[in-house]
Amino acid sequence: MIKEFEKRILSSLILIPLAIFFIIQGSVFFAFFLIIAFLLTSYEWIKMCKKFNSLKIFGIIFLFLSFLHAFGFRENFGLYNFLFVILICIFTDLGGYIFGKTFKGPKLTKISPNKTFAGVFGSFVCSLIIGILMLNNFPISLRILTEDEIYNGFNTKTQLYYLLLILSISLISQIGDLIISYFKRLVKVKDTGKIIPGHGGLLDRIDGLIFVIPIFYIFFKLF
Repeated sequence: MIKEFEKRILSSLILIPLAIFFIIQGSVFFAFFLIIAFLLTSYEWIKMCKKFNSLKIFGIIFLFLSFLHAFGFRENFGLYNFLFVILICIFTDLGGYIFGKTFKGPKLTKISPNKTFAGVFGSFVCSLIIGILMLNNFPISLRILTEDEIYNGFNTKTQLYYLLLILSISLISQIGDLIISYFKRLVKVKDTGKIIPGHGGLLDRIDGLIFVIPIFYIFFKLF
């Protein structure tokens, strides 16, 4: 576990700051980053589903829409709100890995044999930690304000709203992970690729994000 964890840490120390740099830059820089990510994940998906033509087309369309929504999310709702969602997904993944490997315990589902109930618990715990830290340490002017915040400040009602928001983001991220795991199991592969040491493919690392981003982009648009 230690060597695998070290690989994950080293890869993350390179990839996360790089991704955050492009996210902070926004506009053309972020669009360029998303195009590269889309091409890489599409290649992984096509290679993974080479015997399933219908899955290839469906997956590429879904990935395109997901990355398109990612650009719209960053541009329309700002840097803070985008990073808020991204970091919750990252810590959901991190918490699931650490708690799952440390405490082990009952398996969650046959779809993904490595997933455990301890990992699910760890995902929620770590997502809450990073979410609460961000809410308490960033100026409120950077956030999308709820109607209750505008009139009444950061009270119990808005605290409950953000608590549910964080847990919802984490939950959908975990469901997205399971959906991609299902397809990997269907085509009988362990990882979508080998581009990231200790992680597998790029799609393995953003499997939750590609579901979270479009869902919460639409949520923020509507509500």
